[in-house]
Amino acid sequence: MILLTAGIAVGGAWVWLKGAVGPIAIRQICTGEFSNGDRTTLELDQANNAAIITGIAEKREFPVRAATIGVATAIQESKLRNITYGDRDSVGLFQQRPSQGWGTREEILDPIYSANAFYDALAKIDSLDDITITEAAQKVQRSAYPEAYADHEPEARMIVSPLAGYSPGGWNCVVKEDDTLTAQEPGSSGFTERAAAVREAAGEELGRSKPDVDAAGTGLTYTVPKAAENRHAWALGSWAVARAKELGVKRVALNGYTWSRAESGDGWVETDTGLGTRDVTITVY
Repeated sequence: MILLTAGIAVGGAWVWLKGAVGPIAIRQICTGEFSNGDRTTLELDQANNAAIITGIAEKREFPVRAATIGVATAIQESKLRNITYGDRDSVGLFQQRPSQGWGTREEILDPIYSANAFYDALAKIDSLDDITITEAAQKVQRSAYPEAYADHEPEARMIVSPLAGYSPGGWNCVVKEDDTLTAQEPGSSGFTERAAAVREAAGEELGRSKPDVDAAGTGLTYTVPKAAENRHAWALGSWAVARAKELGVKRVALNGYTWSRAESGDGWVETDTGLGTRDVTITVY
């Protein structure tokens, strides 16, 4: 579903009208929506982590169900926050424990590492398609409250489906402009430091590692594999929107639609971008 709603409605954004109350104040928030209109909302840090978990499943060519298991597990264990505390020595998105062989505390607090560690364990489960999400999560986590994972399955599906491109246009984040992000000059690689960080993250998290770059060094254009309803393009675009605050993303464009941080309350806006159906351009500050 393409989100073309006004900013005062999308993602639960709060807007105070100009006038006696002063300038507009916007709540920064992300929205995942099914094509039937069912939706859920996340704070920006939660969305950032959900995008990493979903992206890594994509890179590793897991079925989308694996990403749903990962996100549902992280909702239960940490509310999708990379927390530095937990039961005994548990830390991170999945509350993994160094004492149980998950890695060092520092490693586990890296969302990319912890998500890969989770999927390493999930990959060892036989007949993953034949068991429930709760059963799969419990085989990895060994939780004292295994039934709790099922409670988060509907929300996880509403997050993962648009992030993975199966609900085209169903992911939006309302993100404020950041005046502290000053312009950067491209380095010898042709990329600015910020653009290079996007290239690295897209490679590590989605396996998208070979973008073209514009003359300014700030616009990265990817050509993704062909898929029904341009799923891969929407997955990359949605990932960039979810990671916009963390990575300094200013604009995301794909065939026929643009998301702009300055107008993020409007969601994905129909635009003649001039891009092909498999192209996605991510522009940073």
